[in-house]
Amino acid sequence: MEDKLVTLAIHTYEKAQILKTILESEGIEVFIHNVNLIQPVVSAGVRVRIKESDLPHALRVIEATQFFKEDEESSVDDNVKKILIPVDFSDYSMRACEIGFEYASRIGAEVMLLHAYYIALMPSSLLYLGVGQDAFDDESVRIAYDRMQADLKNMISAIDHKVSSGELPEVKYNYIIREGIPEDEIIAYAKEYRPTFIIMGTRGKSRKNLDLIGSVTAEIIERTKVPLLAVPEDITFDNLKDANIAFATSFNEQDLVAFDQFMKLMNSYTPQVHLFNISTSKNEWDEIRLTGTREYLNKHYPDINIDFTVLDSGELLDAVEKFVQEKQIDIITLTTYRRSMITRIFNPSIARRMLFHTNTALLVIPEYSK
Repeated sequence: MEDKLVTLAIHTYEKAQILKTILESEGIEVFIHNVNLIQPVVSAGVRVRIKESDLPHALRVIEATQFFKEDEESSVDDNVKKILIPVDFSDYSMRACEIGFEYASRIGAEVMLLHAYYIALMPSSLLYLGVGQDAFDDESVRIAYDRMQADLKNMISAIDHKVSSGELPEVKYNYIIREGIPEDEIIAYAKEYRPTFIIMGTRGKSRKNLDLIGSVTAEIIERTKVPLLAVPEDITFDNLKDANIAFATSFNEQDLVAFDQFMKLMNSYTPQVHLFNISTSKNEWDEIRLTGTREYLNKHYPDINIDFTVLDSGELLDAVEKFVQEKQIDIITLTTYRRSMITRIFNPSIARRMLFHTNTALLVIPEYSK
């Protein structure tokens, strides 16, 4: 039986070449696709492919070399509150801007809009199909870039119009364009910009299913060190002040730390919070741990109205969806935990699964956020 090729990673040309060298030194045959043959060193979206039978070995090599380990953030003393809003000029990006501008106005923050793009030039596989390089010439690149610039200009004009008409509050904002794989560029820029909060738009549930693999928002959820709010285009609230918020807990110490981070984000609001467990095996220990969590939160946050729910037994996502409908939840807050790349691939996190399962907004608090 033929050993088919699988895509191990998608990177810039430079990163793809580094990964190729690492894997080949371990005896793993590597194939590079989607390289811009005209200017390979500026290509992005390069696929690193290997034989399917080599996948377990390749993953072990990557884990051992920590190839995907994020660089440590620089220690910059910056007291300016900042909101980062990645945009792709869609309706749900504008929805994220509406929520982000209102939040920035309330806490006195500035806003940065980030658009990250890459133009895939001359996939190498097309050479074998007789497609000439002139189909992917510099003119094609210029047209694509001009279209992107026009889309950005239109979005800025729409935002300015909403500000002038009073639909959006007036806040200091700017924008930046980065070339590269969007999820990589968003993570890299977040390290430079040091935002307080990332707010991203997502598709509604019915459309998310069409974009399950390779979702930028899902990838950022897995990798971000900054609290992130994923906002579906069809949410019913206009600002966080009016949102009905739930907080998921597994009754461990990290969740209490995350709740403190959550309250720092919401310190300009006085929300009611619905606390619920993310285990659906009802037992007396859940009730005991819930009681302890209740006592801690009531002591430290006496002014916040917090109620507590133990989910019904059964499949977790179905139980959460039932809870969301019964309590009319607008935002679910989840804590993410540092996990290896192998775990990320083969055991998607609760946050990632929830992103594709529900129309409810997700507020993600990384375990290492500050």
